[in-house]
Amino acid sequence: MNQQPQWHRVLLKLSGEALAGDGRGSINPELVRSTAEQLKEIWSLGVQIALIVGGGNIFRGSEAAQMGMDRATADYAGMLATVINSLYLQDALEKIGVDTRVQTAIQMQQVAEPFIRRRAVRHLEKGRIVIFASGTGNPYFTTDTAAALRANEIGAEVLLMAKNRVDGVYDRDPRRDPTAKRFRHLSFMEALQGNYRVMDMTAFSLCMENRMPIIVFDIGVPGNIRRAVCGEEIGTLID
Repeated sequence: MNQQPQWHRVLLKLSGEALAGDGRGSINPELVRSTAEQLKEIWSLGVQIALIVGGGNIFRGSEAAQMGMDRATADYAGMLATVINSLYLQDALEKIGVDTRVQTAIQMQQVAEPFIRRRAVRHLEKGRIVIFASGTGNPYFTTDTAAALRANEIGAEVLLMAKNRVDGVYDRDPRRDPTAKRFRHLSFMEALQGNYRVMDMTAFSLCMENRMPIIVFDIGVPGNIRRAVCGEEIGTLID
């Protein structure tokens, strides 16, 4: 088992659902604690870690918009949900001795720092985990796009797309078709031509244009974050 990290600065994209688990509550404290422990494990290896957390476990702007809410207002509400998740995760990390900063794209100075790229990079260099909250700060953009944007801004070497009960990219929906094939490796062009839904197209285009590798894997399996960072064959690599 490889214990040496292959990547030394990573951005991990977590869905809000990954913090909810079985869905019976908006946040599952045990899951958050487990995620924090996994992050500490790779942080202890000297890996610089940035995070983007979704907010779908609390509020999903796209669904609210479909029900008649103004789309921009719904998206801003969704951004606030990501701040709640980010603060919860920050607290869990600091309780186990990992220095963490939350930066928000929407200013809320009593709660977190504003996003400043050079400050974020300096935090990473000092060994702090940085959590980017409130997406890009703009409606009509997903947290996938925020993850691709921030990964490129901070010079991350890889974008880790942690999924909830999805262990990679398949040619068909594995929950509907048990014969679906999981890809171990795809080029950007293969993923594009196959119309595999890795992330939204704005985010995917950002990664493809800037040659940002993407690893799609299941965060529900303990140790998977470390396996991905240490270069073990896990999930699907897109590059």
